[in-house]
Amino acid sequence: MTLTELRYIVALAQDRHFGKAADRCYVAQPTLSVAIRKLEDRLGVAIFERGKTGVQITPIGQRIVEQAQRVLEECHKIEDLAHAGKNQLSSPLKLGVIYTVGPYLLPHIIPQLRRMAPDMPLEIEENFTSNLRQRLRDGILDAIIIALPFKEPDVLTKPLFDEDFEILLPSDHLLSQEKSIPAERLIQEPLLLLGEGHCFRDNIFLACPNIASASRDPKGRIRTMADGSSLETLRHMVASNLGITILPQSATGSSLYNTDQVVVRPFKGKAPRRTVALAWRASFPRPKAIDLIESSVRQCKIGADAA
Repeated sequence: MTLTELRYIVALAQDRHFGKAADRCYVAQPTLSVAIRKLEDRLGVAIFERGKTGVQITPIGQRIVEQAQRVLEECHKIEDLAHAGKNQLSSPLKLGVIYTVGPYLLPHIIPQLRRMAPDMPLEIEENFTSNLRQRLRDGILDAIIIALPFKEPDVLTKPLFDEDFEILLPSDHLLSQEKSIPAERLIQEPLLLLGEGHCFRDNIFLACPNIASASRDPKGRIRTMADGSSLETLRHMVASNLGITILPQSATGSSLYNTDQVVVRPFKGKAPRRTVALAWRASFPRPKAIDLIESSVRQCKIGADAA
């Protein structure tokens, strides 16, 4: 059994497609297919089921792939240790960021990181928190920027900044006449939120439980006027007078629409907010790279407060 074979089965388990897995591994599809078949013959078990509808992983195959991921991660640690002995800021840094932070933070910190560590290549990925969690655990990503709460065994977190939530509404909306808006006033409004899977949706309902309670249907499911795929989609929907939305402060400063179309209003009283944090494996051997990300964010002065 070789590390190459382990990489092949992990890639196929993630992509569920021989062609895509082969492309990821930079080999021809027959090469990958034959190698996986030989590994299955050697082990005497079927790791994958092959059918017309695609590739499915078997129960025993799932356990084998999970072990293969752990083996590959340990191999990555050996490589990282070797690089760390040379220069912690010269090896590529693989950074994941949630969708509701990336567009507003990355344009600021990427130039900072390049100035502070010009020899450190950056590999950036935007994704859902659940996917970033798995990719961090599997060693595919070195660190991720997420919103708290976030708990994962053997993973460290460090708050980067806090930011208030604000209300975006059409400029001719009745509530636009108010200087600040109580959360209770939003209960009867057509609320536009991100779809299921976005942690910012959960952040809103956690910070505004009265809105969450009023938004539940008879079966207890949270319903909204419409679900958007991104914060910018929600902004467009508000500009089209489809309803109002709640955005993090970092996302309300866009000049795409003028005040004749949309306006921003703060919550009255203590505003709901979120804490954006950095997470990395406790075993990650390049602490200087983690410190560099934190320093870059702080220098950009993102958010309402420096955490």
